[in-house]
Amino acid sequence: MACFLVPMTEAIVTTIAQKVIEKKEKKTGVQTVTSADGFTMEKTPFSKKLGWLNKMLWGGSVLLAFEHVWHGEVVPYFPFLTAASDPADAAEMLHEMGTAGVCMAAIVTVVWIGMLLVSKSLEKRALKAIPAAK
Repeated sequence: MACFLVPMTEAIVTTIAQKVIEKKEKKTGVQTVTSADGFTMEKTPFSKKLGWLNKMLWGGSVLLAFEHVWHGEVVPYFPFLTAASDPADAAEMLHEMGTAGVCMAAIVTVVWIGMLLVSKSLEKRALKAIPAAK
């Protein structure tokens, strides 16, 4: 009914955080890492990595919202969510948001953390491999 609101709320918060972090990163400049051989490589900025999470959250939220519109659970007139018009349905909607919505947002965030770990591993591997190729 309204499970898409939870990942959408997370997307709003992380988008704001990304914008703030981007401003700070512009002031500090590009971060580089240097290997023992003297090879220097630019690190992927955290704001870009946070952008990955934003894209996954916004994309999922939009698709879920479309699905709810398609099934008539979201309407273009007040109260917008059909479940919000009846107190019994509102309780069910809040339960769905607390279970399915939180679960979806958590799974997307866990997948993003996995992406961060893979990215860090690839950056380390690239830093080790390129000087050996020279």
